[in-house]
Parts: sequence; structure tokens; C-alpha cells
Amino acid sequence: MAQNTTYQRRGAANGLPANPATTSRVATPGVDTPGISTRAWSPAEKLLFRVAFIYFAIQSIPLDWKYFRRVFRIDWLNLTYGDIFDLARYQPRFFGEHDTFLNWLVVLVIAVAGAVVWGNRDKDRRDYSQLYYWLRVIVRYRLAAGLIAYGFIKFYPLQAPLPSISNLNTAYGDLSAWKIFALSLGVVPDYESFLGLVELVGGLLLLHRKTTTIATLIIIPFTGNVFFSNLAYEGGEYVYSFYLIVLALFLFAFDANRLYRLFALEKPTAPNLFKPDFSHARLKFGRIALKAAFVLFFVVVYGSKAYAGYHSNPYQYPTKPGLAGAAGLYNVEQFVVNGDTLAYSALDPVRWKDVVFEKWATISIRSSRPLVIDSTNVEQIHFDDAKRNFEFAGSGGRHYYGYDFDEASKTLTLTNKVNAADQLVLHYVRPDSTTIRLSGVANGRDSLQVVLKKTNKKYLFEEVKKVGRRGEFKL
Repeated sequence: MAQNTTYQRRGAANGLPANPATTSRVATPGVDTPGISTRAWSPAEKLLFRVAFIYFAIQSIPLDWKYFRRVFRIDWLNLTYGDIFDLARYQPRFFGEHDTFLNWLVVLVIAVAGAVVWGNRDKDRRDYSQLYYWLRVIVRYRLAAGLIAYGFIKFYPLQAPLPSISNLNTAYGDLSAWKIFALSLGVVPDYESFLGLVELVGGLLLLHRKTTTIATLIIIPFTGNVFFSNLAYEGGEYVYSFYLIVLALFLFAFDANRLYRLFALEKPTAPNLFKPDFSHARLKFGRIALKAAFVLFFVVVYGSKAYAGYHSNPYQYPTKPGLAGAAGLYNVEQFVVNGDTLAYSALDPVRWKDVVFEKWATISIRSSRPLVIDSTNVEQIHFDDAKRNFEFAGSGGRHYYGYDFDEASKTLTLTNKVNAADQLVLHYVRPDSTTIRLSGVANGRDSLQVVLKKTNKKYLFEEVKKVGRRGEFKL
């Protein structure tokens, strides 16, 4: 009681009434400790907490069997940053493989039903201060994992890479709003790294209880901007970004009233003095071990693997090398189909307008032939070239083909990346460094003879990068 009396006297000395909710600093986690004086919660507060506890526990703690199926499929001896990203991006899903607000509704129904049952079995409870503390811990670390996961793939500019040659030669009107946003971010990697740094700072501040409120003041406006950007540019991450905002708002709510009284009303405000008791060696070292494991896995291991991936295995573009020395934009000087030479026409659905050879094994052909646009814009990290779709997702006007080539027989085998039934088998000849002659069959029926001439085209952002910000620049 001596300690309690000390706090009451300090309150009186400062002109503040003694606050019975803050007269003790310690409590044993998970149990009601005799001698701790806390304000009894009202029935409405207890009901709201029960709903919130179940809701945020389900949203934060992996309980979905599909999540553990993913865990057991990971090759832990060859762990990739994509594996850790997938683990950090958990949300319960009851309908399909994508995040929807309908999943949230199911969780809310479960939380309300669970709160009713819980309340009937726990009518005499005065407060849930202990559980509230531990719920905040769970939400803090869940939110930190989500922010750090996205922070590193921005800090090392992986999420929005530099535009491909095909992207740079696609008409603005043929790009979706989301693709324009991604390409605009990709041409300024330093800014993308800054955005990643903001997320990393917010995530790391969540790892310490005393800096949690500061972290939320960073996270809420930043992630709010991400949410509205997804809405404005038709991005696929609006559900997940709003999920992170809700977690941050829940954490901010703990100190919101104190901040309002202090800064808006300019009234004396009592701090929160609740602190769990970790004096037992098992609790003390268990807490340290769990925090160290989190930091080691999500910060050290994930950060180092993302850094290595940025230098050796970025995930947005394919890694299979293309035809040596062929990368660039080519004009179609001659186009013969089934023996008929077709003159250039902007509206002809058959004749090619231009062709791009990427550094990797992708060829894109610009034509007026109708195509199916891949509208996938949810962040996914794949290490299988066949699943990497960033180069053509959200892009129209060009048909993208992955290809295999046989140097001995001088043969290219092209397969459309969106429509696998669209295939071309072409023989190629390179009479000089700027010319490629193609001949063969398209889709097993139409013979083709095409002459491609490489264009020495310069791109503004690449030229600026060569001379630096202060150097002389001329096109």
C-alpha cells in the first residue's frame, strides 16, 4: 500500500485528484491481481471489448488452415523474401483467395456471437485491463509485420521497378490507372525507397510499447494515403491497406482521449501506468526471446533477403535471359502474311506496328488486334517466370509473348502470356546488329515473313540518370 499512497500524494501535490485507475504500476499478466484498484467497466464497455477482442484476435492471429498449408509448403532451408512476405500478409479469407470486406463481415458476426456467449459466462468481471493490454500487444506485432513486409520491398525498389522497354513504348491511353501509378513510382526509385523507409520506421516503432502512439501517428496518414491511392487508381490493395488502418486506429484509440484532453482542451492528463509484471524469470526471458525472434525473422532475415533479391532476383520481371544483343524497339519494315505484303496501317488488326525485344525472354508486339488485358493488381511475389505478370498487367495495345530460342537452329518459339493458344514458331536471321528477319508460322496456319529494324531511341529518365542531376543533358 506504500506504493499506492505515494502515487496518491503526488496527484494531490500537483493539484490532480488521485486516479484509482492508475494507483498501481504492476499486474500479473492474465489474472486479476489483488490490491490493484481499477475503475469498474460499464456493461457497454465490457460488451464492446469482448467484441473487439474476438474480432481483432481473429483478424491478427493466423487461424486459417490454408495459412498453415502455405507454411508447411515453404522450403525453410531455401527461404525467400517472397515466403516471408506471404506470411506477413495474412488475413482470414472465407471466400476465395482475395481480400474482401465480406470476410470482415463474417469475422464481425463471429465476434458478436462469441461476445454474447462470453458475457453470459463472465458476468461478474469488473474490467478487462489485462486482456486489453495483451490484445494491444497482438495487434502491435501484427501491424508491425504487415508494414515491415511492404516497407522492405519499397526501400529496396522491388515493388515498382523501372519501366520495361515495352511499357515505355505503350500509349498512355492503353495503360490502366493502376499501371500508370506503378510506372510513375518506378521511375523515381529514391522516392520509392523513402516511402519504404516511412513504413519501416512506423513498423519498428510498434515494437516498443512506449512509442506505439507515435507509430500510429505516422502509420494512419501514410497508410490512409495508400488506401485512397488504391481507390483513385483502381488498385487491388484497398482492402488490405484499410485493414492496416483499422489496426492502427485501434492502437491509437488507447491514448486518443488523453491526447485530446492534453492538446485540444489543455487540461491535466493522467498517464497510463498499467504495466504487466515480468519479474518471473520465465516470463521475462520468454518475452525477450519472442521479441528477438520477431526482430530476427521479420527485420534481419527478411531485410537481408530483400536486399539480396533486389540485386540478384527482383520479382516483377522474368529472369530468363533473352536473345543476346537483341533488346530494344524495332520498326516493322516489311510484313508478309500468306504471301501478301501488307502496308503499314494504324487500324489493321493483322499487321504489326512495332516489336520490342526485352533483355529477358519476352517479345511484345504492338498491333490493333483485340487482346485480353490482365487486370491482376494485387501484390504477389512469384519466383516462377510464368507467374510474373507485372510487365503486361494493366497494359493494352501490345501482345506479350514469352519465348524459347534455339541458337543452333535459329528458331524462336513464342507463346502468348495471356492466351496460351496463341503461338508462333519463327526462324530468325540477324544479318547485322540492327536487323532481324523472321519467317515461320503463326498459330499453325498463317505463314509470316517479317523484317525488323532496330530504332536507336533514347528515354529521358535513362539519359538523366547517366549524366546525373547536375550534369549537362541533351537529347
